[in-house]
Amino acid sequence: MNPLLHRTCLATLALSGVFVGSWAYCAPLHWYNTFPGFGLRWLPVLGPYNEHFAKDVGAAYLATAVLAAIAFVYLGNRALMLATALTLSTFNLLHLIYHVPMLHMYGPLDAALNAISLSMVLVCSVVIALPVEATADSVTADT
Repeated sequence: MNPLLHRTCLATLALSGVFVGSWAYCAPLHWYNTFPGFGLRWLPVLGPYNEHFAKDVGAAYLATAVLAAIAFVYLGNRALMLATALTLSTFNLLHLIYHVPMLHMYGPLDAALNAISLSMVLVCSVVIALPVEATADSVTADT
């Protein structure tokens, strides 16, 4: 696979993890009331606010962002890429599995955006499991 595709997927995963994670951890009530932003509100319909849960979600997203960022730097390390792909694919698949049955709680636009965004991060997680073409640009320290 093209190293640029891998880096794009890893950057997407890292940046989305930093965005959601920082917001949920640093401003949990605001995150709960206004996520994903742009006038949309996806969380209140799923149940009552819980600060502990919101901060745990934030911490988990930040941890996945760190892993994706490390894999971005060490793209040539096959074991790290597989560990990152398996970890993020597990998280994103289970996250999608939880939310798909809940889509009926949203309007059509919210349901579609929810399903699309969760599916996109899952696809990115799976793509990084594919071997990276060895090029001078993609080979970074393997240790």
